Amino acid sequence: MPYVKTLDETRLFYAEWGKGRPVVFSHGYGINGDMWNYQIPDIAAAGYRCVIFDRRGHGRSDRPAVGYEMDVFADDLGSVVDHLDLSDAILVGHSMGGGEIVRYLTRHGSARVAGIVLSAPATPLVLKTEDNPGGIDPESLETSWALLKRDVGAFLAVFTAGGPNYWGVDHAVSSLLSSWTIQQFVNTPPAILIATNKAFVYADYRNELREIEVPALVIHGDADGGGTPLENGRRTAALIPDSRLVVLPGAGHGVYASQAERYNSELLSFLNSLDPR
Repeated sequence: MPYVKTLDETRLFYAEWGKGRPVVFSHGYGINGDMWNYQIPDIAAAGYRCVIFDRRGHGRSDRPAVGYEMDVFADDLGSVVDHLDLSDAILVGHSMGGGEIVRYLTRHGSARVAGIVLSAPATPLVLKTEDNPGGIDPESLETSWALLKRDVGAFLAVFTAGGPNYWGVDHAVSSLLSSWTIQQFVNTPPAILIATNKAFVYADYRNELREIEVPALVIHGDADGGGTPLENGRRTAALIPDSRLVVLPGAGHGVYASQAERYNSELLSFLNSLDPR
C-alpha cells in the first residue's frame, strides 16, 4: 500500500483514482478516507485526479502516541500535497476535515490550492464561549469524553454516527452503510478519538477564515445532528471572502452519502467553475 511520511516520520496511507486536476479529500472525525467512496467514481469520471488519505491514528495509517493537534493534522495534509507534488489542487474536507484544510491554508498558504470545499464543517468554532453562545457546552463535552473512555458504542448512540439525524430526516442510508460507518469509529482507539475531538472542538478558525484567498464552497444539511449544525455552515461561509453556501434540505451530517447524487452535482459544479491558477 502507498504511504506518505510526515514531518515526524508517521506513515499516512493514501490512494489515487483518475487523472487530471487534483482533488484531495480530507475525511471526517473518527472514520477514514473511504468515507469518500460515494464521491470518487463521479469525480474521477469527470476528469479529476482524486486523492484520499487516512489521518494519523485512523484507518491504515500509523498510530503514533503524539501529534493529535490541528497544527499537526494540517502539516500532515501538507505532507500529502508535497509528496505528490500537487498544484492547482482543490481541497475537500468534511466536518473536522474542513478545519484541517483551513489550518493548512493558514500554515502553508494557497500557492498549491485553487479552491476549497467545506462539507458540514466544524468551523468557525465548535465550543460554547461568551462570544460563541451557540456552541457545544463544555459539560456536554466532558460527558462525551467519559463515554468514549468507557464505551465507544455508547458515545456513538448519543453523539454521532448512531445518533439522531446523522444521516438526515428523509434520507436514510442502508443499515450496512450505517454499520460500516460506526465500525470505523469502533476501530479507532478511544484515546485517539478523545485527543482528536479535543483538537477540533477547541480550535477557533474565525480569524483564519477571513484570510482565505481562494474560492470556497460550503455544503451543509439543514438537519445536521452531528455536532455541526447548519448555523456553523452559514457563519463559515459568511466569514470567507469568496464563498458560496449550498444548503441541502433534510440532509444530516452524513450528507456525503445520504444525498450523494446532489452532493456530487454541487461539488462538480464548483470544481468546473474554477479557473486554473
